[in-house]
Amino acid sequence: MKKWIVGCVMALGLAGGALAAGAGFPLDKAPDLSKKSEQEYQAALQNGAKLFVNYCLNCHSAAFMRFNRLKDIGLTDQQIKDNLLFTTDKVGEVMKSAINPRQAKEWFGANPPDLTVISRSRASAAGTGSDYLYTYMRTFYRDDTRPTGWNNMVFPNVGMPHALYELQGERKPILDEHHKLTGWEQVKPGKLSPEAYDAAIGDLVAYMRWMAEPAQHQRTRLGVWVLLFLGLFTFTAWRLNKAFWKDVK
Repeated sequence: MKKWIVGCVMALGLAGGALAAGAGFPLDKAPDLSKKSEQEYQAALQNGAKLFVNYCLNCHSAAFMRFNRLKDIGLTDQQIKDNLLFTTDKVGEVMKSAINPRQAKEWFGANPPDLTVISRSRASAAGTGSDYLYTYMRTFYRDDTRPTGWNNMVFPNVGMPHALYELQGERKPILDEHHKLTGWEQVKPGKLSPEAYDAAIGDLVAYMRWMAEPAQHQRTRLGVWVLLFLGLFTFTAWRLNKAFWKDVK
């Protein structure tokens, strides 16, 4: 974890925030894991939470999310304490970054953006905020001209390094004569295969989407039952009304 703090310090040429939208790059559709079974969905969110805490929370905060809210995705207080508490020792604390915000601003003039609602704030005509994050985290590539050694297809000249490069490895984009992306060349393999890395990013994005509005999934599922009840109630009321007035002329 310490090496990622060092990496973040090196990368804080953060001109206004590390997740600004790129111009015109087509976004890939993020997988909608909420359509899976409840058990599979919670497992994906738990894996996404683990990735978020280990790779994102070193530099970024989620100041509007408390660790104990992770119980909503099936984790116990003990599991949270044993596996996810790196920046605090209290389950009821908010998700603070490992970098001191005051020092970061004093040293570099800017703080890494808070990520609590990032998946909602990045929505655009090109796609949802989830699509943006899913594409962004999968399009880093080595660029020796950049101070951090990394660049990004979605956000050109990004100030943020590739925090998950150990999982994805190092890649180089393959461009056509019009400088359009046609594929990727794997320069150095990562710990995960390309398919496994994409799945991991899908879990991470699903967690960030859940974090932006934790009650959304529950509200959607509850809404289906409410609509079914209203439909049944409407049918019952119609039949009662018809039976009540059938002898009235």
